[in-house]
Amino acid sequence: MDPRIRILDRPRRDRLGEGPIWVPERGVLFWVDIEAPALNWLDLADGAVGTRPFPEPLGWIIPRAGRRDFVVGLKSGFATYDLEADRLAPIGDPEPDDPDNRLNDAKVDDAGRIWAGSMHQAETVVSGALHRLDPDLTWRRMDTSYGVANGPTFSRDGRILYHSDSAARTVYAFDLAADGALTGKRPFLRFPDDWGWPDGMTTDEEGCLWIAHWGGGRLSRFDPAGRLLRAIPLPAPNITSCAFAGPGLDRLFVTSAARGAEHVPEAGALFELDVGVAGLPPRAFAG
Repeated sequence: MDPRIRILDRPRRDRLGEGPIWVPERGVLFWVDIEAPALNWLDLADGAVGTRPFPEPLGWIIPRAGRRDFVVGLKSGFATYDLEADRLAPIGDPEPDDPDNRLNDAKVDDAGRIWAGSMHQAETVVSGALHRLDPDLTWRRMDTSYGVANGPTFSRDGRILYHSDSAARTVYAFDLAADGALTGKRPFLRFPDDWGWPDGMTTDEEGCLWIAHWGGGRLSRFDPAGRLLRAIPLPAPNITSCAFAGPGLDRLFVTSAARGAEHVPEAGALFELDVGVAGLPPRAFAG
């Protein structure tokens, strides 16, 4: 049985909604609009919704442990962001030789490191990479040659990193060592043409992956062996990412994009699903 699908009532539809993340200390779900640059948020206690414009494409937002500010991924690189003061401060650009690239998607591992992918903004050059931002605010390029780097997530035990190249319709798995080294890159899952392209993803408490289908109009759940367990159709063609939220981590929120589907009323909406399983606790950046 498909879950009940709820659509957040708000006047805005996201051109390219992405990067949902639950911040339990605030009781707020944040997500971004990359192409009509904005930070969105939903207070789960009272249902209040907010939006703040950004001066450049915003790929993701991640809280900092023990602090009130955030780290964000921009076209210009990594930065800190003070929400209350609406103030950005640059950390640095991991790709100064690729000015047409931007940061696209990111998550935090169990050690508090940020793993962030990049892509060519026009999607015409295979110049994307996977970067690791460490708590001392230094970064390292960990993998290269991505068309559209997307959707990092981790296995339940934190020892496998999953990362996709949407352009290649492939989700890869890496062995992740305690010191942050990656080895053993291998295809975990390849999307057939009629599935669309793999986009953002998250992991649930049973170690299964929930993956958004860009161009496929659905969200799917896969077991750790890559077997399809469930596919949930959604009323928008371009589904972009997902995150569990709420005190019990049992509310699954799904972002979407209006880009290329302007005629679809629900395209660019934020969806909420009841899927009968909870997610893993989100991590904050340790730096």
